[in-house]
Amino acid sequence: MKSITIHKLDPDLAEQLEKRARRDGTSLNRTVKSILRTSLGLDRKTIEDHRSDFIDLFGSWSKEEASAFDERTSNARTVTPSDWDR
Repeated sequence: MKSITIHKLDPDLAEQLEKRARRDGTSLNRTVKSILRTSLGLDRKTIEDHRSDFIDLFGSWSKEEASAFDERTSNARTVTPSDWDR
């Protein structure tokens, strides 16, 4: 297997790598290899689904709410040519 050395890591990057390794309970070497595999698409199973991180920011409408919205915004779907004349 190939070995590489990465020189002059920014302090912020080095700190984040070390944090990740501590969080995951793995070595720094294993952490970097995991990040590389995931970012290169070689290990798709470890890609996290972050949709649930935003669920509190988004909701869903009932059919009644969607219908009311459509009714209130129906005029926005109409193009009036005179609106575009200068």
